[in-house]
Amino acid sequence: MGDKTAIIENKSQLVDYLASGNKPKSEWRIGTEHEKFAFCTKSLKTLPYEGDKSVRALLEDMSKYAGWSPVYENGNIIALTGDDGSSVTLEPGGQVELSGAPLENIYQTCKEVGTHLDLAKKVAADLDVSFLGLGYQPKWPVDDIPWMPKGRYKIMREYMPKVGTLGLEMMKATCTVQVNLDFESESDMVRKFRTSLALQPIATALWANSPFRNGQPNGLLSFRSHIWTDTDADRCGTLPFVFDDGFGFEAYVDYMLNVPMYFVYRDGQYIDASGQSFKDFMAGKLPALPGEKPTIADWEDHLTTAFPEVRLKKFLEMRGADGGPWSRLCALPAFWVGLLYDAQALDQAEQLIKDWSLEDNEYLRERVPYTALNTDFKGRTIGDFALDVLDIAQEGLKRRGIKNAQGQDESKFLDPLYVIAESGQTQAELMLKEFETRWKGDIDHVFKEHAY
Repeated sequence: MGDKTAIIENKSQLVDYLASGNKPKSEWRIGTEHEKFAFCTKSLKTLPYEGDKSVRALLEDMSKYAGWSPVYENGNIIALTGDDGSSVTLEPGGQVELSGAPLENIYQTCKEVGTHLDLAKKVAADLDVSFLGLGYQPKWPVDDIPWMPKGRYKIMREYMPKVGTLGLEMMKATCTVQVNLDFESESDMVRKFRTSLALQPIATALWANSPFRNGQPNGLLSFRSHIWTDTDADRCGTLPFVFDDGFGFEAYVDYMLNVPMYFVYRDGQYIDASGQSFKDFMAGKLPALPGEKPTIADWEDHLTTAFPEVRLKKFLEMRGADGGPWSRLCALPAFWVGLLYDAQALDQAEQLIKDWSLEDNEYLRERVPYTALNTDFKGRTIGDFALDVLDIAQEGLKRRGIKNAQGQDESKFLDPLYVIAESGQTQAELMLKEFETRWKGDIDHVFKEHAY
C-alpha cells in the first residue's frame, strides 16, 4: 500500500489498506499526540493567526530550530515537520498540537513531550505567550476565538452547524491527548478495538479536566467529552458494530463508506465535498469532482474525518481523554500500552468488560462526562473500575520490563492516575473547589496555575 496515487477500483483495496497496518510485536510502536491552548500571557486571549504575538510568529520562530521544517498552505505557515517523523500542527482555534514520532517505549515518549514543551515554552516566552493544558477553553466564548487559515477547517466550519449543535465548539475550544497503538493481525485489532472502546469512559473519567465554559462552571467534569455527543452523529459515537460477530477490517471500511465526506485535496487546495459519498467517488460520480475516482491518499484523508472514541487507521487511536498537565501526557500512553501491549493484561481487560452490554457502553458514554469517577455502574463506581484497570495496566507495564537508568519500569508513569483514582477527585473537581474558594469565582487564576 505504498503508492498513495493508486486509483481505488474496488472495496478490497480499502480493506487491504487497513490490513497493511498489521505488524509483528517486535515492530509495535507508541505515537502520542497532545493539544494545548496558546494564549497571550497578559490579556489571556487566545492567539490570533497574524501579528507580533500570534500563532504564525510561534510557528515561524520554532521552525528556526534544528530538526523542524515549515509547512505552508496558500502562503501561510500551518505546521512543522520533524526529522524524526513528528509534527507540530494547528487545530481550528489555534490549539497547538504535537503529533509524536512512533517510539518504542514511554520513556522515549516522555522525553519527546518534554523536549517539545521546553522548545515551545522558550519560543513562547519571547512572544509573551503561554500554554494551557485543559480539555476545554475555560474563559473565552467560541465567537471570540480566531479561526486558523486552513482549507479543510473552512469546509468543516460551514458543514458542522448542519449536523449538530456543538461542532464548532469541538473545533475551536477543545484539547485532547491521545495515543496511537499497533496491532499484529485482524483478530488482534478486533480484541484491542473492542477492549479499548469499552474502557474509553474510564480514561475520560481519569483525565476529566474541562469543567469551565465562558468563565463559569459548565455543569460537567469533561465538557470536551460531552461535546462529541452532539457534534455529528454520522461520524462519532460508541460504534456498536465493533462488537458484532464477524467484525473486522471490512466492517470498518463499510462504516467509513457511509460516513459523509468533507473534502478532496487536489493541487494544494481543499475542494468542498461536504455531505457527499465516498461510494459515489469510487463510481466516478462525486459531484465535487465529476468523472474522477479516488486515490489511496483520498482514502487516508477520509479516514481522518470520523471521530469515534477509538479510530482505526493503520493503527488504533485512543481518543477519550481531555488535555491536561505535563504528567498526564505521559500517563496516557502508559495506561493504554499497559492494557493492550501485554497479552496477559489484554486477557484480563477483556474479562473485565465481557458482561458489558451495548446499553452499558452508551450509558457510560453519556454519564461519565457529568460524574466521572463517581458514575454508578453495576453496583460499584467507575472509580472502583478505574483502580482495577490501573492495576491491570500496571502489571502489564511491569511485565514489559523496560527500565530507566534508575531501574524503574514504565509503570511509574501511572502514578498520577493512582492519585486521582484513589482520592476519587478528578482534576476537574479540584479546580471547581479552587474556583469556589481560593479563586473567589475568578477563572483567570486557571491560566496561571495550570499553564505549562
